[in-house]
Amino acid sequence: MTKYLPLFLFLFISISHSQTFSGTVLDVATNEPLESVSVYFDNTTIGTSTNDKGAFSIEFVDAVQSTLVISFLGYEKVFIADYRTKNNITILLKESINELDAVVIDADDGMSRELKMKKFKREFLGKSENGKSCKILNEKDIKLRYNKREKTLSAWSNTPILVRNKNLKYEISFEIIDFEITLGNWGVSSVSYSGTSFFNDLDTKKKKRISKNRLSTYEGSVQHFIRALFNKQLKENGYVFGAKGFVVDPYEYFSMSTVDDYGTKTVVLKEKLDIFYNGTIESIIQTSIPQFKIDNYGNYSPIEGVLFGGNMGSQRVGDSLPLDYGLKTED
Repeated sequence: MTKYLPLFLFLFISISHSQTFSGTVLDVATNEPLESVSVYFDNTTIGTSTNDKGAFSIEFVDAVQSTLVISFLGYEKVFIADYRTKNNITILLKESINELDAVVIDADDGMSRELKMKKFKREFLGKSENGKSCKILNEKDIKLRYNKREKTLSAWSNTPILVRNKNLKYEISFEIIDFEITLGNWGVSSVSYSGTSFFNDLDTKKKKRISKNRLSTYEGSVQHFIRALFNKQLKENGYVFGAKGFVVDPYEYFSMSTVDDYGTKTVVLKEKLDIFYNGTIESIIQTSIPQFKIDNYGNYSPIEGVLFGGNMGSQRVGDSLPLDYGLKTED
């Protein structure tokens, strides 16, 4: 395919002031403090844990728009979205009852665990080089069930799935909310999954090879595209758009508001668009909702209402970067 234009990559770097959110985590039944509770901003490298008194303190910057997750094994997770308006709060955790564990998963469901795990890893981690470089460190904790009548494969785990990404040098702790593969006559027809994740950066020596791999993964990703859209730098960042076989001006299809008090823009997409990155890599964007929100850091919501196909749609956990990738902070 012909290359449409020269590539000028702008890795957006924001300098933001840090803020602090504090709290105490207690057992709702006993009112006793809970130690070693995980506290992290979803899909970032920003996290901490509670001390022996159940207390924690975590810093964040304006770029962090994701939900704060309070997670502890054997307890129901708590999600806090309005942490900017609260501080020094008490969080009560309730013991969880996982009804899925009552399902008899060892019964013959028409597919061996080995084959179910193979299909799960391929769709969860992805088929890219990054995905192939990933290793799940606790496969035994993953529960899999195949429904022969519906031709669906479901997965869940009572503990976070630990993924070691060799190419990008992250260890990802992924807590599944739901995961389902629908199988058709010719293979996988659809994949849907959701969950929360925390990234542990293993590249302590800041190796050039790892930085190159991360940048290559970032280029043309959904995160990169959303940042470019927000800043109206789509062309400058190597994006070309098509509709019904013709090259089009994206700003005739994307309608964007000005920045609101929360640092977001409201976007309306008039119809499905083909996206070409660097002239060759093709993706598709369409929406199932009238409008959606984006910000300067690559966040968009509601996620389920913005549908990506092609290259962007095939990106899985193995190709994911934390939302704070490429950001600098100052105290």
